[in-house]
Amino acid sequence: MSSVAVLTQESFAEHRSGLVPQQIKVATLNSEEESDPPTYKDAFPPLPEKAACLESAQEPAGAWGNKIRPIKASVITQVFHVPLEERKYKDMNQFGEGEQAKICLEIMQRTGAHLELSLAKDQGLSIMVSGKLDAVMKARKDIVARLQTQASATVAIPKEHHRFVIGKNGEKLQDLELKTATKIQIPRPDDASNQIRITGTKEGIEKARHEVLLISAEQDKRAVERLEVEKAFHPFIAGPYNRLVGEIMQETGTRINIPPPSVNRTEIVFTGEKEQLAQAVARIKKIYEEKKKKTTTIAVEVKKSQHKYVIGPKGNSLQEILERTGVSVEIPPSDSTSETVILRGEPEKLGQALTEVYAKANSFTVSSVSAPSWLHRFIIGKKGQNLAKITQQMPKVHIEFTEGEDKITLEGPTEDVNVAQEQIEAMVKDLVTRMDYVEISVEHRFHRHLIGKSGANINRIKDQYKVSVRIPPDSEKSNLIRIEGDPQGVQQAKRELLELASRMENERTRDLVIEQRFHRTIIGQKGERVREIRDKFPEVIINFPDPAQKSDIVQLRGPKNEVEKCTKYMQKMVADLVENSYSISVPIFKQFHKNIIGKGGANIKKIREESNTKIDLPAENSNSETIIITGKRANCEAARSRILSIQKDLANIAEVEVSIPARLHNSLIGTKGRLIRSIMEECGGVHIHFPVEGSGSDTVVIRGPASDVEKAKKQLLHLAEEKAPFSPAQGTRQVASGQCICGWFPQQTKSFTVDIRAKPEYHKFLIGKGGGKIRKVRDSTGARIIFPTAEDKDQDLITIIGKEDAVREAQKELEALIQNLDNVVEDCMLVDPRHHRHFVIRRGQVLREIAEEYGGVMVSFPRSGTQSDKVTLKGAKDCVEAAKKRIQEIIEDLEAQVTIECAIPQKFHRSVMGPKGSRIQQITRDYNVQIKFPDREENPGHSVEPPVQENGDDAGDGRDTKDIDPGSPRRCDIIIISGRKEKCEAAKEALEALVPVTIEVEVPFDLHRYIIGQKGSGIRKMMDEFEVNIHVPAPELQSDIIAITGLAANLDRAKAGLLERVRELQAEQEDRALRSFKLSVTVDPKYHPKIIGRKGTVITQIRLEHDVNIQFPDKDDGNQPQDQITITGYEKNTEAARDAILKIVGELEQMVSEDVPLDHRVHARIIGARGKAIRKIMDEFKVDIRFPQSGAPDPNCVTVTGLPENVEEAIDHILNLEEEYLADVVDSEALQVYMKPPAHEESKAPSKGFVVRDAPWTASSSDKAPDMSSSEEFPSFGAQVAPKTLPWGPKR
Repeated sequence: MSSVAVLTQESFAEHRSGLVPQQIKVATLNSEEESDPPTYKDAFPPLPEKAACLESAQEPAGAWGNKIRPIKASVITQVFHVPLEERKYKDMNQFGEGEQAKICLEIMQRTGAHLELSLAKDQGLSIMVSGKLDAVMKARKDIVARLQTQASATVAIPKEHHRFVIGKNGEKLQDLELKTATKIQIPRPDDASNQIRITGTKEGIEKARHEVLLISAEQDKRAVERLEVEKAFHPFIAGPYNRLVGEIMQETGTRINIPPPSVNRTEIVFTGEKEQLAQAVARIKKIYEEKKKKTTTIAVEVKKSQHKYVIGPKGNSLQEILERTGVSVEIPPSDSTSETVILRGEPEKLGQALTEVYAKANSFTVSSVSAPSWLHRFIIGKKGQNLAKITQQMPKVHIEFTEGEDKITLEGPTEDVNVAQEQIEAMVKDLVTRMDYVEISVEHRFHRHLIGKSGANINRIKDQYKVSVRIPPDSEKSNLIRIEGDPQGVQQAKRELLELASRMENERTRDLVIEQRFHRTIIGQKGERVREIRDKFPEVIINFPDPAQKSDIVQLRGPKNEVEKCTKYMQKMVADLVENSYSISVPIFKQFHKNIIGKGGANIKKIREESNTKIDLPAENSNSETIIITGKRANCEAARSRILSIQKDLANIAEVEVSIPARLHNSLIGTKGRLIRSIMEECGGVHIHFPVEGSGSDTVVIRGPASDVEKAKKQLLHLAEEKAPFSPAQGTRQVASGQCICGWFPQQTKSFTVDIRAKPEYHKFLIGKGGGKIRKVRDSTGARIIFPTAEDKDQDLITIIGKEDAVREAQKELEALIQNLDNVVEDCMLVDPRHHRHFVIRRGQVLREIAEEYGGVMVSFPRSGTQSDKVTLKGAKDCVEAAKKRIQEIIEDLEAQVTIECAIPQKFHRSVMGPKGSRIQQITRDYNVQIKFPDREENPGHSVEPPVQENGDDAGDGRDTKDIDPGSPRRCDIIIISGRKEKCEAAKEALEALVPVTIEVEVPFDLHRYIIGQKGSGIRKMMDEFEVNIHVPAPELQSDIIAITGLAANLDRAKAGLLERVRELQAEQEDRALRSFKLSVTVDPKYHPKIIGRKGTVITQIRLEHDVNIQFPDKDDGNQPQDQITITGYEKNTEAARDAILKIVGELEQMVSEDVPLDHRVHARIIGARGKAIRKIMDEFKVDIRFPQSGAPDPNCVTVTGLPENVEEAIDHILNLEEEYLADVVDSEALQVYMKPPAHEESKAPSKGFVVRDAPWTASSSDKAPDMSSSEEFPSFGAQVAPKTLPWGPKR
């Protein structure tokens, strides 16, 4: 409970009206009529006579005597004040924006109330809320919760009283939270705690705590008594810092609840034992009566801005005055405009209290410092560093910067304010002398380009010139850009920004339509290709659309000519891409893909490089056989021919062309290619290629093994006969070896189609092994039967195509087969238990294959461990029989199996296996055998040669070798082959054929490192190309012998390739010797930069033109002659390069240099954007022009170097340009004078505020203190006043 007398507006009105029952008039002083300040008595005259007051008060009393019940407005307005220390968002720079503004908008939208925010001088936040009462209360609660820092407190009341705080359906609690703008948390019924937590502002917590305690007191079984005590006397009862009421509560054990100052209630509630409660009530009544008799009041005017100093932090100053003098000081509420402060206490103490009030009010002073508003942020410093130095020394001083005003306001203790003012004035003076600003006008649309991507441009200018550049936000639509900082930096930044703006005015934007599929290619990997374009056209900005937009528009922006050039360049690039994006598909049998790729990708890489195409092969695990070639059309055709020729060489591939009218192609291909795919699969996977739709060609190409091609041709022609009205011509034209063309003539036939359904697991059984069953049906009926592929959605659908009678017959046969499959039977057979493992290993792979092939038949073997030989089969009758037959075949194979050994030295095992075991896998598939390699020997040193006996000990594995035949193979060399005898023998021969052999080739030792190549790339390439292993001896052996190991078929090619490489290297050695000729030229070092040229262009051209290497002397090497240039290359080329250098030197010796005075203000115009203009002049006149660097002694001196006649012409040209540009500069500067804002007038002297003479606080200690008993100095209310006293009111 606080006794701070900060009153609400209503209670304050009551107190003022309680001083005298008459009307009170306020004295005012017109400063314009009197030049001298009024005296204290003039400003605060004594109160008038009682009679006069009564007389004057009669009329209003009559007018308002009858109490009329006011009509409440439906819309109310309330003002809330949030002090600076309680504000949640204290960022002064973001007032009216940022998170605070968003929160206010959300509150307005949610509650329907209208909010207005304003910032007080003390940086407190005033919020005016208008709207209906309910909306205002809700808005107030939200404001407190979201804009004000939250405190929390707990109040303990008996657990049984909690339900009365909550109320029916929680209504009382909600109402209490709305009124007090707090959050009240009541513990759950199952929680033993009696603590209620209140969260909100300090004022709200006080109100809520008071209300909760009132509710508890009402429900308390002990006595409760309410005592009406005027609000004005509450501070006397509470005592300074609530000590008095605390003592009474402690002594009597009674709980006394005094409403806080912010609650406009007069009753004090007592709760406790009846006797003790009566004592407490009596004591407080006594205090009240005593104070009512003894105390009197005086009202004084104190500036509203000084009230907070009288109150002090957390009301401490008021408590201090109450403790020292026993006088209560009543301050009007912050939302009231009144400046009247009421002092209540014993008459003899009022004088002392009044002196203290004025002392507190004047303990702080307000001062201001003149400072241009643009300097404010420099005074504050980065992140407030400069200001922090002052505020740390004088924490009580508050410094306020007002946006747009050329002054800084200081508030705080007088001494501290004076010190702070001196420091800030010194800072302002220093900044004014070394800082400048300028405003330039640039069209708003160019602002974002000036800023650059992520602020790159503007940040560079800021860092380079050490200035601050303020570009207005988009929302302002302003053209003014402000530059602040060092005067020289400001001018340089201004010049650069204006140049950028000028260049943008000349810019053009062009939209280029490029298909989106080419965008990624043009951009290149990690943006490499687009970076090349940007380097080629540095002034053009290229913007590609976001891939998600699916747009084809590429935007180019920059100078008109450059944009045009860039457009043509990119259009040519796109044309090349379109030409290179031609794509064709080549079907190649899967088994030949590895041959087309070659070892280590050698074949495919060679085809790609030589045909300049992109070739994509399907993945190894893919069923696709199509190879896709992309590039220029002619190149794609060439690559396709090469790939087809590889396939043709590897197998007996025939190619036949059949002429079928183009209009029938779609019907022959069938839905999603099902029909043509069924023909290709049935005929051993031949490739049937139809011409591109719309080409008008009738030629269909069939490619594959000769027998399969013939078969596919017959089926295709037969199908075409059914599909359309034409018959074969009398002859067939032969087009190439294994190729023929057939012609057709019209005839009348008709095609018929029927669909039937069968479970997918029956399909394999219906087709039969190798397609035998379905072929039988087709041959007997003449109809074509198409089964669904894995990609088809409907897996049950089987399509029959052909003549109607043939289709009907095939349908009848298939339906009969399907019906038999639906007839499920169970059968059993006997299988020797020793063979069971073969069927169930690898998670029953063999059984799964049987089930897939024979209509999903279920085969059950007995559990392991049982000696039963009975195997059960369940499924369709035909499927069960076929499965039994297949199991019997497998058993026969198992019983006929033999195991043989193949001895191959272990060192060759890796080579025999091939990469990832591919060679062994191929042999296993081809001969249907199992091959097992032995484990590697632990001691690899003995894996090369058979064990050697030394001193009777075995050098091998240490076993006793008496019974071992020295000529027998070692265990680690034996490979086990299992399968049918004839297959095993064939597999053994195949394995032995894979054993590599070694030959030796003599190659000069000095060439070995070139054969190996960088990081072994050369030798690796040869090994991949010839499929051999090449062993080069270690360098320390100095041997000329290189060993080649591999299959006998590959060795001759490898040897020839190696010797060819040796011949190439020997030729290169001879050439290298000729190229190492050196020639020195003596050239004065001053000419070296000119010979090198800009970015090395001149010397690079000489090097490329004459194919030589030119070395300049190292400047840091003092021992090396600085005038010697070394040329290395062929003798003839070095001499030509020397002549070229000497020619340049001769020209340079004829050159002269002249200094020209050129006004520095026109330098930028002559240089042009990125030096473009000056380069043009230098190229035109063949001279070199050098401008002075920043900070040079003579900023106007320009040096021109070149041949005498060229120098004179160039100087004339730039002097003409100077004259032209200088006229523009002078005009611009003259205009700028008028464009500058007028200098600020001298700021008017700060207002001294309200000043009075002869006030009590100005009296010296020797003056007489006010006489508290004097009725003249302190008149009683309603007492007679001496006639000499001035009338209450303004002086006339």
